[in-house]
Amino acid sequence: MIMMTDQRPLLRAMFDAAVAAAHPDSILAAHLPPLPPGRIICLAAGKGAAAMAAAAERHYLDALGLASSRLIGIATTRHGHRVPTRAIEVIEAGHPMPDAEGLRGAEASLQLAESITAEDLLLVLLSGGGSANWILPAEDITLAQKQQTTRALLRSGAPIGEVNTVRKHLSRIKGGRLARAGARAAGIVTLAISDVPRDEPSAIASGPTVPDPTTLADARALVARYALDIDDAVRAALHDPRNESCKPGDPAFARARFDIIARPRQSLDAAIQVAREAGYAFVDLGADLEGEARDVAAAHAKLARDARAAGKRLAILSGGELTVTVRGQGRSGPNQEYALALAMHLKDLPDVAALAADTDGADGGAGNATDPAGALIDARTFARMDSLKLDPAAALADNDATAFFEATGDLLVTGPTLTNVNDIRVILV
Repeated sequence: MIMMTDQRPLLRAMFDAAVAAAHPDSILAAHLPPLPPGRIICLAAGKGAAAMAAAAERHYLDALGLASSRLIGIATTRHGHRVPTRAIEVIEAGHPMPDAEGLRGAEASLQLAESITAEDLLLVLLSGGGSANWILPAEDITLAQKQQTTRALLRSGAPIGEVNTVRKHLSRIKGGRLARAGARAAGIVTLAISDVPRDEPSAIASGPTVPDPTTLADARALVARYALDIDDAVRAALHDPRNESCKPGDPAFARARFDIIARPRQSLDAAIQVAREAGYAFVDLGADLEGEARDVAAAHAKLARDARAAGKRLAILSGGELTVTVRGQGRSGPNQEYALALAMHLKDLPDVAALAADTDGADGGAGNATDPAGALIDARTFARMDSLKLDPAAALADNDATAFFEATGDLLVTGPTLTNVNDIRVILV
């Protein structure tokens, strides 16, 4: 029998609050720079790129009355994340696997930056997913070779900062190179929605307009550490000094400004406020958690068990970006795998409920707008596990959380949220 009150509406309200705190419609306008003497060239990349471009249009064209001829640009976003725009072209591209449309968007964006004049402003709008959306391989590397490298990185279990270290040294736009292309501008202003732990600017969309502290040697070391299966041309590119990223002191950054306008911490705080208003005490585990999803879930399950044993009414919250080392043949994502591991550890506790989801609305998946954002678990999940004779340990071993939660009916499907500030995980005891 299910004894606890249904906590799913509360869990969803906490997720929605986290997303709203980082949505371009509510946060971007206050950070946009004043009008330049010439044009505004707006280049955007990431899952929020089209929404950010549309918000910039409303500010400049409607609120400030800028002539539409003075605002041009390209927003390269994930397939299914388009919103209507007027002056800024939207290109939908692959994520997490880059594709030819991402190549087209990146090439066109770099050409626009190179066409800039001393009276123009280069406005760069970044959000999570920009690294995959702006795919512009280094010289002598093909798109197929870059895709192979991306596939190996995604399967390796490497955290996002390390993934981007390799990406930055195989690109003509990442690692500060976009700023170098637009260095003639009156100014370069980058506004970013952070999707990386500790909000490291050079890791957000692989830092196209900021100095890069990592090196070719760092990238080579990561290839060796994770035994990545990469093409010989890619290996050669990581030994080519021409592919070193832009470093502090480069003249490209002389007139460049970088501001983070939304952070995972702000979104986690918004979720905490909803829990507080619902009468829960809370444990804040931080907005920057990293690690293997199943291992983190095991540690969090222990916290939940301890809280229940102590008779506490408690919300356990965390953000960050977990990873999955792929060993099986199933379908999954870090949040679904976290939820699956929780279900395995908490299946005998009927008065515990949890949600784990990516704030962009897509957790793993095939790059489709209909991919699940994550999953929920509670007593209903445990009951269905029993009735359907589902084995969470077996599903976990095959990295098959998606099929598991399809069977229990517990996938969280939100569609694109048009922002991305990493994951939100909540356990209610």
